[in-house]
Amino acid sequence: MNVTKAILFTLISSLMFAAMSVLVRFAGETAPVGQVVFFRAAFGIVPITLLVLVRGELMQMLRTKRVLGHAGRGLFSVGGMFLNFASLARLPVVDATAFSFASPLATVVLSAIFLKERVRIYRWSAVILGFVGVLVMLWPHFDPSRYGGFATTATAIGAICGLSGAIINAGAVIQTRRLTDTETTSSIVFYFSLFCALAGLATLPFGWIMPSPMQLAALIATGLIGGLSHIFLTESYRNAPQSVVAPFTYSTMLWALMFGFLVFGEIPLPIVFVGASIIATAGLIVVFRERQLGKRDIDTAPPAP
Repeated sequence: MNVTKAILFTLISSLMFAAMSVLVRFAGETAPVGQVVFFRAAFGIVPITLLVLVRGELMQMLRTKRVLGHAGRGLFSVGGMFLNFASLARLPVVDATAFSFASPLATVVLSAIFLKERVRIYRWSAVILGFVGVLVMLWPHFDPSRYGGFATTATAIGAICGLSGAIINAGAVIQTRRLTDTETTSSIVFYFSLFCALAGLATLPFGWIMPSPMQLAALIATGLIGGLSHIFLTESYRNAPQSVVAPFTYSTMLWALMFGFLVFGEIPLPIVFVGASIIATAGLIVVFRERQLGKRDIDTAPPAP
């Protein structure tokens, strides 16, 4: 174990994740969500493939015994990515990022339902607390006096997409945990990217744009940075337990706040910080409880977009 290295890699991954979110937001202002998903997934394969080539693990990445299992995870991942990117196109970066952190809480609920895991009162309390934080963050987006209508504004749609994406990504985590019984990490990541790329490509007939050089660079960078972020996060877990490094993934909120302000001039409402803090606290409760129980199999980090 190398805790210092693990924390450093987690912080780098969080920085890259926030940078990728900004690029998605920038590209999503003009490009359809499906086109952004394709570039994120297709070019995200590049750094992962280079890594496995360096390690001589190419065949391990391609080999699989559970095609249908990968397809099931791919469906969840595609839905989550489409919803997350739709949220980023309509919400301030920090708002959309905060909603994504509800995913570990949804994972607890789905684990109890589908994996029949025993969830005690401690973690149920964290889920309830996180739900309160979500409600706090949702309220401004449905305030008729602020936006002039209930659930009719772009921000309201973005909030629904963000929360729905977090729940669906929790489903992807559950399916990933099933796959890890027989599949390698590299194969799981590769087939995740492949299914998402094919789903994004399927939207081509529905009106992709011809990107400008700046837009094209942003789209390609979305995939490359997203892939690198995934690699750094995975490497961090090789050097320390998830319960150690997971709290540092919340630094993404700080980067999202800074990038949102510098690039888009976004100044979140104070209530956003209140809701995000509640969600983060609930997530950390789950993390530390897992550490107490000696479990290391819960994916407490936000899913790769």
